[in-house]
Amino acid sequence: MPVFEYTALDARGKTTSGIIDAEGALAARQKLRTSGIFPVSVKETYEAAPKKESRSISLSSRFSRVKPVEVAMMTRQLATLIGAGFPLVSALDALVPQTKSHGFKKIMAQIKNLIVEGNSFAQALSKYPTTFSALYVNMVRAGETSGTLEIVLDRLADITEKQQALMNRIQTALAYPIFMLIFGTIVLFILLIYIVPSFTSIFADMNQVLPTPTRLLIFLGEFFKSYWWGIFIIFGIIWFLFNRAKKTEKGRFWIDKIVLTLPLTGNSAKKLAVARFARTLGSLLDNGVSMLVALNIVKNIAGNILISEAVETAAIEVGKGQGLGAALSGRGIFPQLSIQMIQVGEQSGELENMLTKIADVFDNEVETSIMRLTSYLEPVMILVMGLCVLFIVLSICLPIFEMNQLIR
Repeated sequence: MPVFEYTALDARGKTTSGIIDAEGALAARQKLRTSGIFPVSVKETYEAAPKKESRSISLSSRFSRVKPVEVAMMTRQLATLIGAGFPLVSALDALVPQTKSHGFKKIMAQIKNLIVEGNSFAQALSKYPTTFSALYVNMVRAGETSGTLEIVLDRLADITEKQQALMNRIQTALAYPIFMLIFGTIVLFILLIYIVPSFTSIFADMNQVLPTPTRLLIFLGEFFKSYWWGIFIIFGIIWFLFNRAKKTEKGRFWIDKIVLTLPLTGNSAKKLAVARFARTLGSLLDNGVSMLVALNIVKNIAGNILISEAVETAAIEVGKGQGLGAALSGRGIFPQLSIQMIQVGEQSGELENMLTKIADVFDNEVETSIMRLTSYLEPVMILVMGLCVLFIVLSICLPIFEMNQLIR
């Protein structure tokens, strides 16, 4: 059934817009009039090709991308409706008007139409790879096959909400240090470009040798005043080279390797990737997905090439009959604690629950590490700012002190 975008007037004369499905434009207008609103314009929307959606890099597609929190909310509501006995199509039909995002509303309506045309829910979701990940699609497919779709949707909502909550806590913890860094950098630039030259010009006509800190300050002030644009060009080149390296396999390998070996954040990055791997693998196994299929799915969601290669190698070893814990320990990427807990889970027959515990433990450790790091960053940044201001003040005051000594 086609989907139409409409602009209409309600009973109070207020303009409203949305989407509606109907057999044709005339039927859509009639359906709108029946619901008490009067259509101004009605036009059909067309389903985007999967390849175009997955490869699109335009600014409009980036800004209209569906947020994970919207997917999690829809998943939770859909699980509730299906658990209450609603057929899948009726449940989707009930959720479409409640969806706030216009882009997500169109996607939901088109998914419903694909199901009405005879596609499975997983097949319909796979048409939108930028909105629904491979993990999401495969778990829904497993739920449809086993007849436990509402349980799978509940677990998917749990996974998405926990990952989003952790990212929100990390972003909140880093917000103040980042603000301090940006604000402090702007203040230093203003001091060097506008304030310092007005003071140092006083010493320009002096026939005596200025102190080294003062000469260095004058040089920095003149440099930033004359070549401030060069700093932005340098940062732009670095950003361009970084993004270009990320698009190559070798570049991504070295970037991911550096991320895992950084002194302060490398261990947390590794634990975060392993936690994502463990939680996803546990959910897939718990929903009836076989070990080899599950490993092939989760190898691409870790977010790090080194961990993905370790999982891919482990999948080959598991296919030969080796245990998962022993297979993962071969590359030395996974923390020893996770290997031991996986081996205990395999021996006890509780691998799914043990993987969930690994994810919980590592998520908590990452959050604690981030909070500890930010608590250290704040005083360090204040100290650095204080030292910079002290250097500027001393550089200005030292020649004045010397002039006072000469006068005496």
